[in-house]
Amino acid sequence: MFQIHDKKRNMFMLDGKFAKKGYDWWWHSFTARNTRTGKEKAFFIEFFTINPAFGQDEPIFGQLPVNKENNIKPSYLMVKCGCWGEGAIQLNRFFGWRNVKINNTAPFSIFADDCKCSEHVLQGHVKIDENTAKNHPEYMTDAGEMSFDLEMQKDIAFNVGYGASTLFRKLKAFEMYWHAEGIKTRYKGKITLNGEEYIANFDNSYGYADKNWGSDFTSPWLWLSSCCMQSRISGKKLSDSAFEMGGGRPKVFGIALNKKLLGGLWYEGKEYEYNFSKIWQKPKVSFKSTETEKNILWHVIYENKNSKIDVRVKCKKKDMLLINYEAPNGKKLHNRLWNGGNGVGNIKLYEKIGENHKLVDDIIMTHVGCEYGEYSRK
Repeated sequence: MFQIHDKKRNMFMLDGKFAKKGYDWWWHSFTARNTRTGKEKAFFIEFFTINPAFGQDEPIFGQLPVNKENNIKPSYLMVKCGCWGEGAIQLNRFFGWRNVKINNTAPFSIFADDCKCSEHVLQGHVKIDENTAKNHPEYMTDAGEMSFDLEMQKDIAFNVGYGASTLFRKLKAFEMYWHAEGIKTRYKGKITLNGEEYIANFDNSYGYADKNWGSDFTSPWLWLSSCCMQSRISGKKLSDSAFEMGGGRPKVFGIALNKKLLGGLWYEGKEYEYNFSKIWQKPKVSFKSTETEKNILWHVIYENKNSKIDVRVKCKKKDMLLINYEAPNGKKLHNRLWNGGNGVGNIKLYEKIGENHKLVDDIIMTHVGCEYGEYSRK
């Protein structure tokens, strides 16, 4: 359901059994411009929390060999930031839970030292030297330095509906929950990456903001999103449009549901939603992700009784990174989770009239956020 903003779903969710086996993160991505060269660069910033019930003064790392041997679970706030494209990088800074403050009323906020995340503000600084990155693989980080001071305005939401409602949240029914408060989010402010300064502006930041939480991740894991769109038919820039798709193999009460996606297209004020749980809409999906020598490719066809979208996206592997997370149980099974923000693609949108399909638009997308990965087979 588009345009149904729900700030309560953006609140911190690690209570009950999720406090001892749970993660919760707030993800942000956008484009900014180098103040010296004028060139674009795509950035991401994430506040990731895990297993607060085990929290101490210092962060606890699940990938540390001694913790693996003794079945000690990870517990920390991780501030993850970085960029895609040339010099793609991810930087991770960790805080023990006793140094984290959370305002868990709507709108929420989370603080640790000089790092802050709220509905409308992102601030922080992450610095990792070469020796630290090399000698501490449990940090799952590259070396570098990035600071950020940003405002954001979330214009278009994607609300998955009753699947993340108050009742289903209390029941802890799903293994992985999702809420996208800003599939079109405008960012404004300054980023400094390894000594280079970048400025984000509301008019051309092509931004995104969502959150995921639960007890484990999904495999396969697919995500596609863009709010930088243009009609190939009319040539018009689609300024009130955004596309979103995510999912893979969700689990409900421990039962796996294979090849299930949620998402859709907000097209110039009109909603085209595709949700596997709304069986009265007769949803039907097929999706495939392919890795070639140089690219990651996505192809999604999703239809319901009223419409159909055919989505194709490509992102160059040299512009992407393999993003790192450990699960609440301490395992790191996603070791080839391709993650990017420079994807390009198109959507063919059809409306159904009887047995016929009418082409509504052929849409060009750029600045596509994209992700795909499956658990390691080791």
